Amino acid sequence: MARSDAAITAAGSELIALSHSIHAEPELAFEETRSVAKVLVPLAERGFEIDHGVAGLPTAFRASYGSGPLTVGLCAEYDALPKLGHACGHNIIAAASVGAALGLAEVADALGITVVVLGTPAEESGGGKILMLEHGAFDDIAMALMVHPGPDEIVDARSLALADLSVVFHGQEAHASAAPEQGRNAGDAATIAQVAIGLLRQHLRQGQQLHGIVGDGGVAPNVVPARAELLYYLRAADSASLGDLMRRASACFEAGALATGCTHETRTLAPTYTELTPDPALLSAYRTQIAGLGRTPIAPELAAQRPLGSTDMGNVTNVIPGIHPVIGIDAGGAVTHQPGFAAASVNASADRAVLDGATALARTAIAAARDELHRDRLLQRLVRRQEDIR
Repeated sequence: MARSDAAITAAGSELIALSHSIHAEPELAFEETRSVAKVLVPLAERGFEIDHGVAGLPTAFRASYGSGPLTVGLCAEYDALPKLGHACGHNIIAAASVGAALGLAEVADALGITVVVLGTPAEESGGGKILMLEHGAFDDIAMALMVHPGPDEIVDARSLALADLSVVFHGQEAHASAAPEQGRNAGDAATIAQVAIGLLRQHLRQGQQLHGIVGDGGVAPNVVPARAELLYYLRAADSASLGDLMRRASACFEAGALATGCTHETRTLAPTYTELTPDPALLSAYRTQIAGLGRTPIAPELAAQRPLGSTDMGNVTNVIPGIHPVIGIDAGGAVTHQPGFAAASVNASADRAVLDGATALARTAIAAARDELHRDRLLQRLVRRQEDIR
């Protein structure tokens, strides 16, 4: 591990500069062109082979080094949030994955591994990893690793399954004063649906959540709205529970349309995210390595009570052995998706998280590659998965 650690240390200032540069120019889902260009510079300089536009996505890529049978995938996220910038710290994720790749490249031949950095756009909205998974970008990956910043150190991070919905109500325009009886108010349909959703919350199962906004409520106060749109996230502890929640929420949307004489249509705006199912052996290896760097994760029983939110990395871990731990930064009491967390994502603790995250991920991969039983398990699972694909 010394050679890998040394390579990461040598690249330390470059990795921190990468994190800060991505942070300084936040880009939204599927538009991360500048961020991708920045991430690829250190990889190309170290001899990684670059494939652009993976899965038909302009801002997705694969950067590969080595030729060993055990392929280590490092997921780099780099999309930001509307108006909040990098309030989820994806600049840290990208830089840590690049750092881990540089460290692993130093020992790739000795370990018999291939190192792959997967540039995965649109995690916040759009499900870039899911699209890449469906198009075969992960087909040769034996283990998929990444680390996500947060206000706490959580090895056993959990996430919720997620459905991203648009519900559009269609009514009939009319003059709101002169001829309201000729109108069918789509805005009222949305209001009734939201009231029903609010009443439903009392009866949700543990782990189920609903939250949304009005995307469109009409054009003018004196025109009965002929169109209204709700944008909602539905979340649940697992995919089965999410299916139950979808059925119940759908009845609320239907009630709004029925009560107002409107029609409605529901569509998903992104692929459905599944819950994280991290690989226990890889988690154990990561826990050992992150503790060796002087970090103290919260107890597993507490981690289980604190879902991360939702991530398309859940879909990856349902197919490939992988991990998505949270590395702690000092956010001054802020949590992810707050302006304070965006500001904290380039402070001194965030810079340490880049280097510690890179080191811990690289050490985790090295430990798995060196352990004969662990390595064989990963390779055998890869073979079975590839046979299923064929």
